[in-house]
Amino acid sequence: MATLDRIDRAILEALQDNAWLSNKELAAQVGLAPSSCLARVKRLETDGGIRSYRADLDPRALGSGLQALIAVQLRLHVGEAFGSIGDHLRSLPETVAVYCLGGTTDFLVHVACRDTEHLRVLTIQSFTSRPEVSRIETSLVFSFARSGLPVDRGA
Repeated sequence: MATLDRIDRAILEALQDNAWLSNKELAAQVGLAPSSCLARVKRLETDGGIRSYRADLDPRALGSGLQALIAVQLRLHVGEAFGSIGDHLRSLPETVAVYCLGGTTDFLVHVACRDTEHLRVLTIQSFTSRPEVSRIETSLVFSFARSGLPVDRGA
């Protein structure tokens, strides 16, 4: 990815705050002509600075009223164990996010479930039954807010 200038960073920050901005609104916000702004956005998309645009869904509207974080410790710390369990965790329909970590926890998995029974079955069938898994610890999520990545506009 090419080095980002002040305007690229302003574009990224604006789109992170509101990906629904029209090109005309975005151009006005960052002080560019609409054609120049569109060219920069397309370059940021092509170069990978902008990976995707998403809708932030309410899990309760989808019938998933319970969220949890599941800390996973592996039996062995070998490449194939990390790869196979990582693929498995990302493939679960309940998975919201998967983090591979350093430290005592190897993976932290954010899941959304219908209720406690669904969470119980998920942890037994999809976590503790896996041969790679040594231990899990489940924490319920009472609230969750996404704030986005910091964009240093001074650089």
